[in-house]
Amino acid sequence: MAKYKAYPEYKDSGIEWLGDIPEGWTVSKVKYLAPFQVGWTPPTKNDANFIGDNLWVNISDLKDKFISSTAKFISDKAAKEASMDITPKGSLLYSFKLSVGAVSFAGCDLYTNEAIASFLSHAQLPLSYLYYALPIFIIENASTNIYGAKILNQELIKNSFLLAPPHGEAEKVANFLDHEIAKIDNLIEKQQQLIELLKEKRQAVISHAVTKGLNPDVPMKDSGVEWLGDVPEYWRLSSLGYYATLNTGATPDRSNSNYWDGDVHWIKTGEVNYDVIFSSEEKITTSAVKNTSVRISPPGTLLMAMYGQGITRGRVAILGVNATYNQACVAISSGTMMSNAYLRFYFIAGYHAIRDGGNETSQMNLNADLVRKFKVLIPPLPEQNDIVNYLDFELSKIDTILKRADSVITLMQERRTALISAAVTGKIDVRDWVAPEKHEVEEPQETTA
Repeated sequence: MAKYKAYPEYKDSGIEWLGDIPEGWTVSKVKYLAPFQVGWTPPTKNDANFIGDNLWVNISDLKDKFISSTAKFISDKAAKEASMDITPKGSLLYSFKLSVGAVSFAGCDLYTNEAIASFLSHAQLPLSYLYYALPIFIIENASTNIYGAKILNQELIKNSFLLAPPHGEAEKVANFLDHEIAKIDNLIEKQQQLIELLKEKRQAVISHAVTKGLNPDVPMKDSGVEWLGDVPEYWRLSSLGYYATLNTGATPDRSNSNYWDGDVHWIKTGEVNYDVIFSSEEKITTSAVKNTSVRISPPGTLLMAMYGQGITRGRVAILGVNATYNQACVAISSGTMMSNAYLRFYFIAGYHAIRDGGNETSQMNLNADLVRKFKVLIPPLPEQNDIVNYLDFELSKIDTILKRADSVITLMQERRTALISAAVTGKIDVRDWVAPEKHEVEEPQETTA
Protein backbone atom coordinates (compact mmCIF):
# COMPACT_ATOMS: atom_id res chain seq x y z
CA MET A 1 0.00 0.00 0.00
CA ALA A 2 3.05 2.23 -0.27
CA LYS A 3 1.59 4.16 -3.23
CA TYR A 4 -1.24 5.48 -1.05
CA LYS A 5 -0.82 8.12 1.65
CA ALA A 6 -2.00 7.72 5.23
CA TYR A 7 -4.30 10.09 7.13
CA PRO A 8 -2.48 12.97 8.83
CA GLU A 9 -3.87 12.15 12.28
CA TYR A 10 -4.92 8.93 13.97
CA LYS A 11 -6.39 7.93 17.31
CA ASP A 12 -6.64 4.67 19.25
CA SER A 13 -9.75 2.72 18.28
CA GLY A 14 -9.79 0.79 21.54
CA ILE A 15 -10.02 -2.44 19.53
CA GLU A 16 -6.86 -4.52 19.51
CA TRP A 17 -7.11 -6.01 16.01
CA LEU A 18 -8.15 -2.68 14.48
CA GLY A 19 -5.48 -0.48 16.04
CA ASP A 20 -5.41 3.23 15.25
CA ILE A 21 -8.13 4.82 13.14
CA PRO A 22 -8.35 8.22 11.42
CA GLU A 23 -9.30 11.21 13.55
CA GLY A 24 -12.92 11.92 12.70
CA TRP A 25 -13.89 8.29 12.17
CA THR A 26 -15.93 6.59 14.89
CA VAL A 27 -16.31 3.05 16.16
CA SER A 28 -19.85 1.79 16.63
CA LYS A 29 -21.74 -1.47 16.24
CA VAL A 30 -23.68 -2.88 13.33
CA LYS A 31 -26.98 -2.70 15.24
CA TYR A 32 -26.67 1.08 15.56
CA LEU A 33 -25.56 1.77 12.00
CA ALA A 34 -27.01 -0.82 9.66
CA PRO A 35 -30.40 -2.46 10.32
CA PHE A 36 -30.98 -5.79 8.66
CA GLN A 37 -33.60 -8.48 8.26
CA VAL A 38 -33.25 -12.22 7.84
CA GLY A 39 -35.28 -14.45 5.54
CA TRP A 40 -36.74 -17.91 6.00
CA THR A 41 -37.23 -21.29 4.37
CA PRO A 42 -40.83 -22.46 3.90
CA PRO A 43 -41.61 -26.12 4.70
CA THR A 44 -39.67 -28.10 2.10
CA LYS A 45 -42.07 -31.06 2.08
CA ASN A 46 -44.70 -28.91 0.38
CA ASP A 47 -43.62 -28.56 -3.25
CA ALA A 48 -46.25 -25.87 -3.82
CA ASN A 49 -44.24 -23.52 -1.61
CA PHE A 50 -41.54 -23.40 -4.27
CA ILE A 51 -43.73 -22.86 -7.30
CA GLY A 52 -44.07 -19.16 -8.00
CA ASP A 53 -42.48 -16.06 -9.45
CA ASN A 54 -40.77 -14.70 -6.32
CA LEU A 55 -36.99 -14.91 -6.36
CA TRP A 56 -35.72 -16.73 -3.28
CA VAL A 57 -32.01 -16.30 -2.60
CA ASN A 58 -29.86 -19.07 -1.15
CA ILE A 59 -26.16 -18.85 -0.32
CA SER A 60 -25.27 -20.48 -3.64
CA ASP A 61 -26.84 -17.51 -5.45
CA LEU A 62 -24.35 -15.04 -3.94
CA LYS A 63 -21.83 -15.28 -6.76
CA ASP A 64 -21.93 -11.92 -8.52
CA LYS A 65 -22.12 -8.36 -7.25
CA PHE A 66 -25.79 -8.08 -8.26
CA ILE A 67 -28.47 -10.78 -8.05
CA SER A 68 -31.33 -10.67 -10.55
CA SER A 69 -32.00 -14.40 -10.85
CA THR A 70 -32.06 -17.33 -8.46
CA ALA A 71 -32.03 -21.10 -8.66
CA LYS A 72 -35.23 -21.39 -6.63
CA PHE A 73 -38.49 -19.49 -6.25
CA ILE A 74 -41.25 -19.32 -3.65
CA SER A 75 -44.97 -18.70 -3.89
CA ASP A 76 -46.87 -15.67 -2.60
CA LYS A 77 -48.73 -17.98 -0.22
CA ALA A 78 -45.52 -19.41 1.26
CA ALA A 79 -44.06 -15.94 1.81
CA LYS A 80 -47.26 -14.73 3.46
CA GLU A 81 -47.71 -17.76 5.73
CA ALA A 82 -44.10 -17.44 6.92
CA SER A 83 -44.52 -13.67 7.43
CA MET A 84 -41.44 -13.13 5.28
CA ASP A 85 -40.43 -9.55 4.59
CA ILE A 86 -39.52 -8.76 1.03
CA THR A 87 -35.96 -7.60 0.47
CA PRO A 88 -36.16 -4.43 -1.65
CA LYS A 89 -34.08 -3.86 -4.76
CA GLY A 90 -30.72 -2.32 -3.85
CA SER A 91 -30.46 -4.03 -0.46
CA LEU A 92 -27.13 -5.59 0.51
CA LEU A 93 -27.21 -9.35 1.12
CA TYR A 94 -24.68 -10.87 3.53
CA SER A 95 -24.24 -14.62 4.04
CA PHE A 96 -23.60 -15.58 7.65
CA LYS A 97 -23.76 -19.38 7.44
CA LEU A 98 -21.52 -21.80 5.53
CA SER A 99 -20.04 -19.33 2.99
CA VAL A 100 -19.58 -16.69 5.67
CA GLY A 101 -19.04 -13.18 4.35
CA ALA A 102 -20.31 -13.55 0.79
CA VAL A 103 -22.03 -10.32 -0.31
CA SER A 104 -24.25 -9.26 -3.22
CA PHE A 105 -26.75 -6.52 -3.97
CA ALA A 106 -30.40 -7.31 -4.69
CA GLY A 107 -30.91 -6.47 -8.34
CA CYS A 108 -34.68 -6.59 -7.84
CA ASP A 109 -37.22 -7.20 -5.08
CA LEU A 110 -36.73 -10.70 -3.69
CA TYR A 111 -36.84 -13.00 -0.68
CA THR A 112 -33.96 -14.80 1.05
CA ASN A 113 -33.49 -17.81 3.27
CA GLU A 114 -32.48 -17.69 6.93
CA ALA A 115 -28.74 -17.82 6.19
CA ILE A 116 -28.74 -14.35 4.65
CA ALA A 117 -28.96 -10.95 6.34
CA SER A 118 -30.41 -8.20 4.15
CA PHE A 119 -29.08 -4.73 4.99
CA LEU A 120 -31.57 -2.07 3.98
CA SER A 121 -31.14 1.28 2.27
CA HIS A 122 -31.89 3.39 5.36
CA ALA A 123 -28.59 2.39 6.96
CA GLN A 124 -26.55 5.29 8.35
CA LEU A 125 -23.65 4.30 6.10
CA PRO A 126 -23.82 3.85 2.32
CA LEU A 127 -24.51 0.25 1.33
CA SER A 128 -21.77 0.67 -1.27
CA TYR A 129 -19.32 1.14 1.63
CA LEU A 130 -20.85 -1.69 3.68
CA TYR A 131 -20.38 -4.00 0.71
CA TYR A 132 -16.66 -3.81 1.40
CA ALA A 133 -16.69 -3.17 5.15
CA LEU A 134 -19.07 -5.81 6.49
CA PRO A 135 -17.00 -8.85 5.41
CA ILE A 136 -13.96 -7.31 7.14
CA PHE A 137 -15.61 -6.34 10.43
CA ILE A 138 -18.35 -8.92 11.10
CA ILE A 139 -16.05 -11.91 10.78
CA GLU A 140 -13.97 -10.55 13.68
CA ASN A 141 -16.93 -11.15 16.00
CA ALA A 142 -17.56 -14.71 14.82
CA SER A 143 -17.16 -17.67 17.14
CA THR A 144 -15.30 -20.81 16.11
CA ASN A 145 -16.60 -24.37 16.25
CA ILE A 146 -14.56 -27.46 17.14
CA TYR A 147 -13.56 -27.86 13.49
CA GLY A 148 -12.17 -24.33 13.26
CA ALA A 149 -15.02 -23.00 11.11
CA LYS A 150 -16.37 -19.49 11.74
CA ILE A 151 -19.89 -19.36 13.20
CA LEU A 152 -22.22 -16.35 13.12
CA ASN A 153 -25.76 -15.63 14.22
CA GLN A 154 -27.94 -12.52 14.28
CA GLU A 155 -26.77 -11.41 17.72
CA LEU A 156 -23.11 -11.74 16.83
CA ILE A 157 -23.72 -9.69 13.68
CA LYS A 158 -25.59 -6.98 15.58
CA ASN A 159 -22.81 -6.66 18.13
CA SER A 160 -19.97 -6.62 15.62
CA PHE A 161 -17.86 -3.48 15.66
CA LEU A 162 -18.10 -1.30 12.57
CA LEU A 163 -15.92 1.64 11.64
CA ALA A 164 -17.89 4.66 10.46
CA PRO A 165 -16.20 7.35 8.38
CA PRO A 166 -18.08 10.59 7.74
CA HIS A 167 -20.77 9.84 5.14
CA GLY A 168 -18.97 11.60 2.30
CA GLU A 169 -15.72 9.80 3.04
CA ALA A 170 -17.52 6.46 3.16
CA GLU A 171 -18.86 7.12 -0.33
CA LYS A 172 -15.39 8.11 -1.52
CA VAL A 173 -13.95 4.87 -0.08
CA ALA A 174 -16.63 2.87 -1.90
CA ASN A 175 -16.03 4.68 -5.21
CA PHE A 176 -12.28 4.23 -4.88
CA LEU A 177 -12.65 0.51 -4.18
CA ASP A 178 -15.19 0.02 -6.98
CA HIS A 179 -12.63 1.40 -9.42
CA GLU A 180 -9.51 -0.28 -8.07
CA ILE A 181 -11.12 -3.65 -7.37
CA ALA A 182 -12.60 -3.69 -10.89
CA LYS A 183 -9.07 -3.31 -12.27
CA ILE A 184 -7.77 -6.13 -10.10
CA ASP A 185 -10.73 -8.37 -10.97
CA ASN A 186 -10.11 -7.68 -14.65
CA LEU A 187 -6.50 -8.79 -14.29
CA ILE A 188 -7.61 -11.92 -12.43
CA GLU A 189 -10.16 -12.70 -15.13
CA LYS A 190 -7.50 -12.35 -17.83
CA GLN A 191 -5.24 -14.77 -15.99
CA GLN A 192 -8.12 -17.21 -15.55
CA GLN A 193 -8.82 -17.01 -19.28
CA LEU A 194 -5.14 -17.65 -19.96
CA ILE A 195 -5.23 -20.70 -17.68
CA GLU A 196 -8.24 -22.12 -19.54
CA LEU A 197 -6.51 -21.57 -22.88
CA LEU A 198 -3.36 -23.25 -21.60
CA LYS A 199 -5.33 -26.23 -20.28
CA GLU A 200 -7.01 -26.60 -23.67
CA LYS A 201 -3.64 -26.34 -25.39
CA ARG A 202 -2.16 -28.90 -23.00
CA GLN A 203 -4.94 -31.37 -23.76
CA ALA A 204 -4.60 -30.75 -27.50
CA VAL A 205 -0.84 -31.38 -27.42
CA ILE A 206 -1.37 -34.68 -25.59
CA SER A 207 -4.23 -35.79 -27.85
CA HIS A 208 -2.34 -35.05 -31.05
CA ALA A 209 0.81 -36.85 -29.90
CA VAL A 210 -0.93 -40.08 -28.82
CA THR A 211 -3.35 -40.27 -31.76
CA LYS A 212 -1.32 -38.85 -34.68
CA GLY A 213 2.27 -39.35 -33.59
CA LEU A 214 5.20 -36.97 -33.98
CA ASN A 215 5.87 -37.44 -37.69
CA PRO A 216 3.35 -35.53 -39.85
CA ASP A 217 4.47 -37.34 -43.02
CA VAL A 218 3.51 -40.92 -42.13
CA PRO A 219 0.57 -42.50 -44.00
CA MET A 220 -2.70 -42.53 -42.05
CA LYS A 221 -5.70 -44.85 -41.85
CA ASP A 222 -9.20 -44.62 -40.43
CA SER A 223 -9.12 -46.09 -36.92
CA GLY A 224 -12.84 -46.84 -36.88
CA VAL A 225 -12.97 -45.23 -33.43
CA GLU A 226 -14.74 -41.88 -33.42
CA TRP A 227 -12.58 -40.03 -30.91
CA LEU A 228 -9.34 -41.27 -32.49
CA GLY A 229 -10.13 -40.47 -36.12
CA ASP A 230 -7.28 -41.13 -38.55
CA VAL A 231 -4.19 -42.71 -36.99
CA PRO A 232 -0.76 -43.76 -38.29
CA GLU A 233 -1.16 -46.71 -40.62
CA TYR A 234 1.36 -48.95 -38.86
CA TRP A 235 0.06 -48.40 -35.29
CA ARG A 236 -1.86 -51.27 -33.72
CA LEU A 237 -5.36 -50.84 -32.32
CA SER A 238 -6.38 -53.38 -29.72
CA SER A 239 -8.31 -53.89 -26.52
CA LEU A 240 -6.23 -52.91 -23.50
CA GLY A 241 -6.68 -56.30 -21.87
CA TYR A 242 -4.91 -58.05 -24.74
CA TYR A 243 -1.61 -56.40 -23.86
CA ALA A 244 -2.00 -55.48 -20.17
CA THR A 245 -2.89 -57.09 -16.86
CA LEU A 246 -5.60 -55.41 -14.77
CA ASN A 247 -6.20 -55.87 -11.04
CA THR A 248 -8.70 -54.18 -8.74
CA GLY A 249 -8.02 -53.28 -5.14
CA ALA A 250 -9.87 -53.73 -1.87
CA THR A 251 -10.60 -52.08 1.48
CA PRO A 252 -9.49 -53.91 4.63
CA ASP A 253 -12.04 -54.23 7.42
CA ARG A 254 -12.09 -50.81 9.06
CA SER A 255 -13.28 -52.27 12.34
CA ASN A 256 -10.04 -54.24 12.63
CA SER A 257 -7.47 -51.89 14.15
CA ASN A 258 -4.68 -54.31 13.23
CA TYR A 259 -5.20 -53.41 9.58
CA TRP A 260 -4.85 -49.63 9.75
CA ASP A 261 -2.24 -46.96 10.53
CA GLY A 262 0.65 -49.02 9.25
CA ASP A 263 3.40 -48.29 6.73
CA VAL A 264 1.81 -49.53 3.49
CA HIS A 265 0.35 -46.88 1.17
CA TRP A 266 -3.36 -47.35 0.40
CA ILE A 267 -4.68 -45.19 -2.45
CA LYS A 268 -8.24 -43.90 -2.86
CA THR A 269 -9.71 -42.58 -6.11
CA GLY A 270 -9.52 -38.96 -4.95
CA GLU A 271 -5.73 -39.32 -4.92
CA VAL A 272 -5.58 -40.43 -8.57
CA ASN A 273 -4.43 -37.09 -9.90
CA TYR A 274 -2.93 -37.52 -13.42
CA ASP A 275 0.51 -37.24 -11.89
CA VAL A 276 2.87 -39.54 -9.98
CA ILE A 277 1.68 -40.73 -6.55
CA PHE A 278 4.36 -40.80 -3.87
CA SER A 279 2.21 -40.94 -0.72
CA SER A 280 -1.31 -41.68 0.47
CA GLU A 281 -3.66 -40.12 2.98
CA GLU A 282 -4.21 -43.48 4.68
CA LYS A 283 -1.89 -46.41 5.26
CA ILE A 284 -2.53 -50.03 6.10
CA THR A 285 -0.45 -52.69 7.83
CA THR A 286 1.43 -55.69 6.48
CA SER A 287 -1.14 -57.78 8.35
CA ALA A 288 -3.86 -56.28 6.15
CA VAL A 289 -1.85 -57.15 3.05
CA LYS A 290 -1.32 -60.71 4.29
CA ASN A 291 -4.87 -61.42 5.45
CA THR A 292 -7.10 -59.52 3.01
CA SER A 293 -7.50 -59.28 -0.76
CA VAL A 294 -5.58 -56.00 -1.12
CA ARG A 295 -2.67 -56.12 -3.56
CA ILE A 296 0.67 -54.34 -3.53
CA SER A 297 1.63 -52.90 -6.91
CA PRO A 298 5.14 -51.67 -7.71
CA PRO A 299 6.28 -48.21 -8.81
CA GLY A 300 5.44 -47.57 -12.44
CA THR A 301 2.00 -49.20 -12.22
CA LEU A 302 -0.78 -47.18 -13.82
CA LEU A 303 -3.84 -46.59 -11.61
CA MET A 304 -7.26 -45.63 -12.94
CA ALA A 305 -10.20 -44.40 -10.86
CA MET A 306 -13.25 -46.43 -11.91
CA TYR A 307 -15.73 -44.43 -9.87
CA GLY A 308 -15.80 -41.43 -7.61
CA GLN A 309 -17.19 -37.93 -7.20
CA GLY A 310 -17.35 -35.40 -10.03
CA ILE A 311 -14.39 -35.53 -12.41
CA THR A 312 -12.66 -38.42 -10.62
CA ARG A 313 -14.00 -41.30 -12.75
CA GLY A 314 -11.55 -42.09 -15.55
CA ARG A 315 -8.56 -40.24 -14.13
CA VAL A 316 -5.17 -41.96 -14.10
CA ALA A 317 -1.86 -41.68 -12.25
CA ILE A 318 1.45 -43.53 -12.03
CA LEU A 319 2.57 -45.11 -8.78
CA GLY A 320 5.87 -43.70 -7.58
CA VAL A 321 6.03 -46.10 -4.63
CA ASN A 322 4.88 -49.58 -3.69
CA ALA A 323 1.20 -49.17 -2.85
CA THR A 324 -2.16 -50.82 -2.38
CA TYR A 325 -5.46 -49.27 -3.48
CA ASN A 326 -9.17 -49.59 -2.89
CA GLN A 327 -11.78 -51.40 -4.96
CA ALA A 328 -12.66 -48.23 -6.88
CA CYS A 329 -9.22 -48.32 -8.53
CA VAL A 330 -7.88 -50.62 -11.18
CA ALA A 331 -4.13 -51.21 -11.52
CA ILE A 332 -2.84 -51.58 -15.08
CA SER A 333 0.46 -53.31 -15.76
CA SER A 334 1.44 -53.26 -19.41
CA GLY A 335 3.56 -55.97 -20.96
CA THR A 336 6.52 -55.69 -23.28
CA MET A 337 4.51 -53.97 -26.02
CA MET A 338 3.46 -50.91 -24.06
CA SER A 339 4.86 -48.28 -21.74
CA ASN A 340 2.73 -47.27 -18.75
CA ALA A 341 4.08 -43.75 -19.14
CA TYR A 342 2.66 -43.69 -22.68
CA LEU A 343 -0.62 -45.24 -21.47
CA ARG A 344 -0.99 -42.48 -18.89
CA PHE A 345 -0.95 -39.86 -21.63
CA TYR A 346 -3.22 -41.99 -23.82
CA PHE A 347 -5.85 -42.18 -21.08
CA ILE A 348 -5.54 -38.46 -20.40
CA ALA A 349 -6.36 -37.90 -24.06
CA GLY A 350 -9.17 -40.47 -23.91
CA TYR A 351 -10.61 -39.24 -20.61
CA HIS A 352 -14.09 -38.50 -21.98
CA ALA A 353 -14.15 -41.64 -24.09
CA ILE A 354 -13.33 -43.88 -21.13
CA ARG A 355 -15.92 -42.08 -18.99
CA ASP A 356 -18.52 -42.64 -21.70
CA GLY A 357 -17.81 -46.34 -21.31
CA GLY A 358 -19.27 -46.08 -17.83
CA ASN A 359 -22.54 -44.94 -19.35
CA GLU A 360 -23.13 -48.54 -20.35
CA THR A 361 -23.73 -49.37 -16.70
CA SER A 362 -26.72 -48.35 -14.64
CA GLN A 363 -24.55 -46.49 -12.11
CA MET A 364 -22.40 -44.56 -14.63
CA ASN A 365 -19.34 -46.21 -13.09
CA LEU A 366 -16.53 -48.04 -14.81
CA ASN A 367 -15.50 -51.58 -14.02
CA ALA A 368 -12.45 -53.68 -14.81
CA ASP A 369 -14.15 -55.43 -17.75
CA LEU A 370 -15.03 -52.11 -19.42
CA VAL A 371 -11.49 -50.84 -18.95
CA ARG A 372 -10.10 -54.13 -20.24
CA LYS A 373 -12.16 -53.78 -23.46
CA PHE A 374 -11.18 -50.14 -24.06
CA LYS A 375 -9.42 -49.68 -27.40
CA VAL A 376 -5.84 -48.45 -27.20
CA LEU A 377 -3.48 -47.30 -29.93
CA ILE A 378 -0.10 -49.00 -29.74
CA PRO A 379 2.82 -47.43 -31.58
CA PRO A 380 6.14 -49.32 -31.64
CA LEU A 381 7.73 -49.14 -28.20
CA PRO A 382 10.60 -46.80 -29.25
CA GLU A 383 8.00 -44.41 -30.66
CA GLN A 384 6.02 -44.59 -27.42
CA ASN A 385 9.15 -43.54 -25.56
CA ASP A 386 9.72 -40.69 -28.01
CA ILE A 387 6.14 -39.51 -27.47
CA VAL A 388 6.57 -39.61 -23.69
CA ASN A 389 9.82 -37.64 -23.85
CA TYR A 390 8.27 -35.10 -26.24
CA LEU A 391 5.23 -34.61 -24.02
CA ASP A 392 7.29 -34.36 -20.84
CA PHE A 393 9.27 -31.54 -22.47
CA GLU A 394 6.36 -29.67 -24.07
CA LEU A 395 4.05 -29.97 -21.08
CA SER A 396 6.75 -28.77 -18.70
CA LYS A 397 6.79 -25.47 -20.62
CA ILE A 398 3.00 -25.15 -20.45
CA ASP A 399 2.95 -26.12 -16.77
CA THR A 400 5.53 -23.44 -15.98
CA ILE A 401 3.26 -20.79 -17.48
CA LEU A 402 0.26 -22.27 -15.65
CA LYS A 403 2.08 -22.04 -12.32
CA ARG A 404 3.08 -18.47 -13.09
CA ALA A 405 -0.53 -17.56 -13.90
CA ASP A 406 -1.72 -19.21 -10.68
CA SER A 407 0.86 -17.20 -8.74
CA VAL A 408 -0.31 -13.98 -10.36
CA ILE A 409 -3.91 -14.76 -9.39
CA THR A 410 -2.86 -15.50 -5.80
CA LEU A 411 -0.93 -12.23 -5.59
CA MET A 412 -3.84 -10.27 -7.10
CA GLN A 413 -6.30 -11.84 -4.67
CA GLU A 414 -4.02 -11.00 -1.76
CA ARG A 415 -3.68 -7.44 -3.04
CA ARG A 416 -7.46 -7.23 -3.44
CA THR A 417 -8.05 -8.29 0.16
CA ALA A 418 -5.31 -6.02 1.51
CA LEU A 419 -6.57 -2.98 -0.42
CA ILE A 420 -10.15 -3.42 0.81
CA SER A 421 -8.97 -3.88 4.39
CA ALA A 422 -6.69 -0.84 4.23
CA ALA A 423 -9.43 1.36 2.79
CA VAL A 424 -12.26 0.42 5.17
CA THR A 425 -10.03 0.57 8.26
CA GLY A 426 -8.63 3.99 7.37
CA LYS A 427 -5.05 2.88 6.84
CA ILE A 428 -5.00 4.79 3.54
CA ASP A 429 -6.45 8.23 2.78
CA VAL A 430 -8.48 8.31 -0.44
CA ARG A 431 -10.28 11.62 0.16
CA ASP A 432 -8.40 13.27 -2.70
CA TRP A 433 -8.84 10.36 -5.08
CA VAL A 434 -10.47 11.22 -8.39
CA ALA A 435 -11.66 8.62 -10.86
CA PRO A 436 -9.59 8.82 -14.06
CA GLU A 437 -11.23 9.72 -17.32
CA LYS A 438 -12.24 6.72 -19.40
CA HIS A 439 -9.48 7.31 -21.95
CA GLU A 440 -6.94 7.21 -19.11
CA VAL A 441 -7.97 3.75 -18.00
CA GLU A 442 -5.50 1.11 -19.12
CA GLU A 443 -6.81 -1.04 -21.92
CA PRO A 444 -7.08 -4.72 -20.95
CA GLN A 445 -4.33 -6.81 -22.49
CA GLU A 446 -5.16 -9.54 -24.96
CA THR A 447 -5.04 -13.00 -23.49
CA THR A 448 -2.78 -15.39 -25.36
CA ALA A 449 -1.56 -18.87 -24.65
